[in-house]
Amino acid sequence: MSELLNRRLALLGERANLSLLEQCLHGIERECLRVTGEGRLAQTPHPEELGSALTNELITTDYSESLLEFITPALPDPADTLASLDSIHRFAYSKLGNEYLWSPSMPCPLPAEEDIPIAYYGTSNIGQLKYVYRKGLALRYGKTMQCIAGIHYNFSLPEKLWPLLKQAEGFVGTDRDFQSSSYIALIRNFRRYSWLLMYLFGASPALDAGFLRGRSHQLEQLDPHTLYLPYATSLRMSDLGYQSNAQAGLTPCYNDLNSYTDSLRKAVATPYAPYVEVGTHKDGEWVQLNTNILQIENEYYSNIRPKRVTYTGERPIQALMARGIQYVEVRCLDINPFLPMGIDLTESRFLDAFLLYCALNDSPLLTNTNCGNATSNFLSVVKEGRRPGLQLQRDGQPVDLKEWAGQLLENIAPLAALLDQSHGGDAHSKALDAQMAKVQDPSLTPSAQVLASMAEHKESFAQFSLRQSQAHAEFFRSEPLPAEQQAKFEARARSSLADQVELEQNEVGDFDVFVGAYQASILAISN
Repeated sequence: MSELLNRRLALLGERANLSLLEQCLHGIERECLRVTGEGRLAQTPHPEELGSALTNELITTDYSESLLEFITPALPDPADTLASLDSIHRFAYSKLGNEYLWSPSMPCPLPAEEDIPIAYYGTSNIGQLKYVYRKGLALRYGKTMQCIAGIHYNFSLPEKLWPLLKQAEGFVGTDRDFQSSSYIALIRNFRRYSWLLMYLFGASPALDAGFLRGRSHQLEQLDPHTLYLPYATSLRMSDLGYQSNAQAGLTPCYNDLNSYTDSLRKAVATPYAPYVEVGTHKDGEWVQLNTNILQIENEYYSNIRPKRVTYTGERPIQALMARGIQYVEVRCLDINPFLPMGIDLTESRFLDAFLLYCALNDSPLLTNTNCGNATSNFLSVVKEGRRPGLQLQRDGQPVDLKEWAGQLLENIAPLAALLDQSHGGDAHSKALDAQMAKVQDPSLTPSAQVLASMAEHKESFAQFSLRQSQAHAEFFRSEPLPAEQQAKFEARARSSLADQVELEQNEVGDFDVFVGAYQASILAISN
């Protein structure tokens, strides 16, 4: 245990400060494909009964018209966050007819690239911007990659905690600077240790053989319709997922907020030759928002992002630069196909202890070597995390994954204990014990269980996934929402449709001008 961590634990453990940790906020975004009864991609438009994908804050679409995204509010108790996610699922299922929500992260058997529908958001300028951005993603990375789904876990520490730590540590600078530098320190530690999350929660060791569209790969054939790696934890997070030559040179430095926002600002303003060659228009139609490394900052794919709630019309980078970091978004979590919502309270409680450890522990700046090791450790674990005797790199030395994982969990234990002390009960310590059991016995990991279940039922990846999807549908449909709650969801859906219509009717200005102004907003702060 570092001296800094011990001091911070002691400070937060004081009676006057203990209740602070009950004020952490948790939000979840869960993506999932809509599929037919046969487990094929649904080609139907976003169901109108779910409201407008543009203006309904709880239910939207991600890349494809078929890729739903459920968004909870940020709440202090993750049990309430999950209850909110459960309600959204139940409401969605009341409107899905004979369609299902696909249970894992890796997609169902997909149609031809050109038949994967891009999400449509109507005729308003902001709706068109979202659509053209997705056309750009299709052009740059292909549509198949965009059908991968995940869980994003949003987490913030209480605003009152930062001034307390800042004063105790004699930090020179504003409260906002201290808060931002502390979140950046959390992100650095997350980069160091996130391989552990892939071992514990990775749940995509196999995929549908058609996913690779005949590209060359290093996967093994499990059956005529399934590819896999025997020790993989998360093929979703491997280099099979997003491959971007344009982004290869873009490694935002997490040593301070300015260097991070600078690298993203430059990427949004720097032309990339292959995209320049394509241009922004084809046959008079927009095909991408610009010809730069990134069209917008959200195009940068990372395992964790610093975030700040944006105002209307404000860009994520502008919000961060103006008001500092407010929370982090963990983006590397697979959907667990055995869980109806893809995540449960045990995982959430452990994530809280893990993120608190990342936030409060020493976090030296990352050198290029450290950065390289963090990346290679992560990739080793997603491809072969359950391989007996797998070695990772720590401080330039090889270390056994099992040994390092055990030590990390021991180091996180006091944080779990502190959270339990704050909340009452022992839920966080129990969640930690459940992870320790997976380190001792790899067959308990979700990735091992997926392969075991497929073997037991003699199923392909697609058959296994559809069976799980049907089981989850039954779980949600067998107990509909109480009438009052259902009515609230329906009213929200209706008002979101009305909001979209109003936006479209009152739209002023031409789309090309709108895109120009949107581009200029980033260039204006790039000096």
